[in-house]
Amino acid sequence: MLSDTSVKSSAAGKWMFLKKFIQNPRDVGSIIPSSNRLTNKMLEPIPWDQARNVVELGAGTGIFTKAIYELARPDCKVAIFEKEDEMRSQLLEMYKGFYFCKNALDLQACLPKIGMAKADCIISGLPFANFAQSDREQIIRQVHDSLSDDGIFVTFQYSLQMKKMLQSAFAHVSVSFVAWNMPPAFVYVCRKRWINE
Repeated sequence: MLSDTSVKSSAAGKWMFLKKFIQNPRDVGSIIPSSNRLTNKMLEPIPWDQARNVVELGAGTGIFTKAIYELARPDCKVAIFEKEDEMRSQLLEMYKGFYFCKNALDLQACLPKIGMAKADCIISGLPFANFAQSDREQIIRQVHDSLSDDGIFVTFQYSLQMKKMLQSAFAHVSVSFVAWNMPPAFVYVCRKRWINE
């Protein structure tokens, strides 16, 4: 059962998310944070016992960030990207051991500065459907190039719009559907190398 503090924190996070969506729907992408079901589906494919370098793009109020904090190895280096200043500042206070960067378009420039040569996994909550095509292409290219050879990229979207682009960028892409989210979402698991499922 959630404590009063957890309930208040959850309510505050939802209110901030809604406020930021109203202010800038293009960058926030949804009126409420991701559900627990979606969070579990997003983080399920990642080998947490092996991952040493993890990146999150578009952290928002930190739904995935909190799960990463709980699942990552103690020696895992984590880089969080969040463009919105208030959200990023709040996460910085909560997760002081993590590295924070602003813009996912600067992914390849930021990682070497924190001593991360390649990422084992990149988790994204970015609303790609709201981005210009050139920005989508630039971010996906940087994600691909920033991953280790066995790296994994996990993202969710509210449509199948990104499927073709992801399939052209990665050797293996699997898609699953999470109905218990508002709105329901597609989870894409992308790998640089082909795997047999």
